[in-house]
Amino acid sequence: MNEKVKEKIKESLSAILPIVVIVLVLAFTITPLSSDVITMFFIGAVMLIVGMGLFTLGAEISMSTMGEKIGAHMAKSKNILFIFIVLFILGAIITSAEPDLRLLASQIIEIESNVIIISVSVGVGLFLALAFLRIIFKINLSHILFFFYGIIFILFMYVPKEFWAIAFDSGGVTVGAITVPFLISLGIGAAEVRGNKNSENDSFGLVAICSIGPIITMGILGIIYNLSDATYSVYTIERLENTREIAEAFISNIPTYLLEAVIAVGPVFLFFMIYQCIFLKLSKQSMTKILVGVGYTFLGLLLFLLGVNVGFLPAGYLMGQQLATLEYNWTIIPIGMIIGYFVVIAEPAVLILIRQISDLTDGAIPERAMKFSLSISVAVAIGIAMIRLLTGVPIVYFLVIGYGIALLLSLVTPSIFTAIAFDSGGVTTGPIMTTFLIPFSIGICTTLGGNVLTDAFGLVALAAMTPLIVVQITGLVYKIKFRKIPEKNAKSEENEIIEIDWKWEDCLN
Repeated sequence: MNEKVKEKIKESLSAILPIVVIVLVLAFTITPLSSDVITMFFIGAVMLIVGMGLFTLGAEISMSTMGEKIGAHMAKSKNILFIFIVLFILGAIITSAEPDLRLLASQIIEIESNVIIISVSVGVGLFLALAFLRIIFKINLSHILFFFYGIIFILFMYVPKEFWAIAFDSGGVTVGAITVPFLISLGIGAAEVRGNKNSENDSFGLVAICSIGPIITMGILGIIYNLSDATYSVYTIERLENTREIAEAFISNIPTYLLEAVIAVGPVFLFFMIYQCIFLKLSKQSMTKILVGVGYTFLGLLLFLLGVNVGFLPAGYLMGQQLATLEYNWTIIPIGMIIGYFVVIAEPAVLILIRQISDLTDGAIPERAMKFSLSISVAVAIGIAMIRLLTGVPIVYFLVIGYGIALLLSLVTPSIFTAIAFDSGGVTTGPIMTTFLIPFSIGICTTLGGNVLTDAFGLVALAAMTPLIVVQITGLVYKIKFRKIPEKNAKSEENEIIEIDWKWEDCLN
């Protein structure tokens, strides 16, 4: 186990290090930061590295196992009402525990946080049940996506424009560090029981469908509250005088994020224990392994949340403010894109999704291909977000065009890539993005005098949208290249899984 811990921490180090280097280069050149902010950023980075390593290991041991066991058991059940009720409760419980959702809910002053959390949780619960039933009844994912995104854009004709960005952001933040490994494993368990030629395709898509629910429920909430004059909660950055105050800043926040870690991990584990006692009845050895995994997950999440919120948030906000005051403030576009390129691979949920994709397809979809595709897509998204900060272009144009392209691509892209693409859109927007890039964009927006709700928010929505396009284009390229390969070298053509040595430059030839 110690070797596995070292391996995971090493992986997280390689993910976090580029972000640290970028921040340091900026801090010592065009956006100087005070010594207390830099020190807190360094401490936060160390916590992030260790925390993400422990979290990913724990998620593989516990969350993935729990999800697969529950998914396999429910797929065998013929009681549709039982499946719907259990999955609705499970989806609502997991979502309400997501730290990112709580952070987003705290930003809207006019609506009580619990109202937003309950609304979003109900949306995820309903659509998790729908997503699972899709697997059982063998409904094409593209049909589901076309239907519900059509409803979304009709609904949003009546939603105040100030609420568009926040509503679409909610679809990204609800599918986070705890939800993703559990949901994907739930789909894998159900698909394995189904066990036909499309089982690989059906293993994905739960995250994609679950991301739709919050957008709809938040849109309805926006209509009810009529938030045309909504305001946001302002960030306050305290200046610290010495190392003792810096240490106290981290120590004093331990109870807060200890509680968040308990709220995030506890309900999922409690639900599993009830399900285990009534239905699964796993062996003592299996339960011991799950308990160890839950321990790693809890400790890793605690360190991760503490490092990101206390160490990363102030640096992101202050860097954004300083970049916006520069005479050549257009540099926020390339700088934002560079940060976006690297930040996505530092997200725990992204690493878990990429690993599960590679394992499920026996390496036919390589990890480096997925990493590159997601990095490019998020870089483009952050670039667009920075352009919006400078110009004030409404987000609706990008969302309508982007989702329109993504849905049209789903008609010609191999179905497994469509499922992976729409899942990827949910997992790219995790704790690092919400606590570094959102403060970064808010710092820029407030300095430029823009509207935070319409201009700064929406970054998560864009980062959740662009992977839908880029990953599907990657799948389309695979499909075209695959046709040039002799039949005898193709593997599992009927499953649309293509085994190819990934070199991006080859796809451009």
